[in-house]
Amino acid sequence: MKKICLLGASGSIGTQTLDVMRKHPSDFDLVSFSVGKQTRKISSILKHFKNVKAICIKDKSKLSYYKKVYPSISFYYGDEGLLKIMEVDADMVVNALVGFVGLKPTLHALEKNKIVCLANKEALVVGGELVNKVLKEGEGKLYPIDSEHSAIKKCLLVDDKNVSKIVLTASGGAFRKLNREQLKDVTPEDALKHPTWKMGNKITIDCATMINKAFEVIEAHYLFNYPYEKIGITLHDESMVHSYVIYNDGLLRLDVSKPDMRNPIKLALYEFNINFETKTARSLEQFDKWHFHEFNPGRYPIVSLAKKVIEEKGVYGAIFNASNEVAVHAFLNHEIPFLMIEEIVFKAMDYFKNIKHPNYEEIAEIDSKTRQFSTKYIENWRKSHA
Repeated sequence: MKKICLLGASGSIGTQTLDVMRKHPSDFDLVSFSVGKQTRKISSILKHFKNVKAICIKDKSKLSYYKKVYPSISFYYGDEGLLKIMEVDADMVVNALVGFVGLKPTLHALEKNKIVCLANKEALVVGGELVNKVLKEGEGKLYPIDSEHSAIKKCLLVDDKNVSKIVLTASGGAFRKLNREQLKDVTPEDALKHPTWKMGNKITIDCATMINKAFEVIEAHYLFNYPYEKIGITLHDESMVHSYVIYNDGLLRLDVSKPDMRNPIKLALYEFNINFETKTARSLEQFDKWHFHEFNPGRYPIVSLAKKVIEEKGVYGAIFNASNEVAVHAFLNHEIPFLMIEEIVFKAMDYFKNIKHPNYEEIAEIDSKTRQFSTKYIENWRKSHA
């Protein structure tokens, strides 16, 4: 039985991870978890999982209350608390956090030679070099939870010889049928209506801008060690083909299933050591009931930044992520228009100089400076449009 620390238990991936664990009680035991600000979810989680020893919350002021209510459980708070709850018997860490905050726990878990199931793609976007360095030097393991990377891993586990390209599929998000002119007046409410997946707000906006797909290209580079030129994107309306591999002889190997994140979560929890299927085809036209479209870089210019991050590395991933986090937050709060998310990211990427082979402290510093830059850019824009 694996003893699991679940970071981000109150979010979309965290909630679905708990669903999977409940269905397999003899294989997984929850020993610790974090809920951020969603402390009201603590009681419902504890009703199903009786062996929890430690919990991390966001707000220090609520610690004393929860310690009184649950005296047998250790409570911690903040970013440091995320690290402390890993030390309580956990041999597997499921990182379902959102944003830059997920990098340090990923590094800490791997440094402690734990198994990490990673849904926090920002950890690899921001610190892929550091993560792979720790993996190489230690005995920790890393398994992807993203549906696309889970799909690619499945295909490569079956056959990783003579690969021509790995291809990530993309739904195109809520605005896939709109041209760039039509994007000028879309609202956060419009953007949150994803056509095929039910996800958290931030990642749903990232799907609409396709920044999510840029992140996944970067993630694929670090997970599978493929160069930018060998990582492709195909638009796919129904989200039934989760990604695929093209071999030198033209054969495709695909992961095909209904869009349900519980499938890749389960695979990661079992370290891909359970039965799974892939399909082969000579072309996507064999799946004639579904719709596939060629990716148009002009329609989604932000995706081009994945090339810069992969090829120049350094702190560009941190700049990319931090500027996007600030911009998405502002858009969700109706402070900026949709297309300005791209504008802020491009401005930040041009403004800062790269630092080669940064350590964690240097990454954290550029993350902070980028947030300040992006926030100031938004403030100036709002003043000029008041």
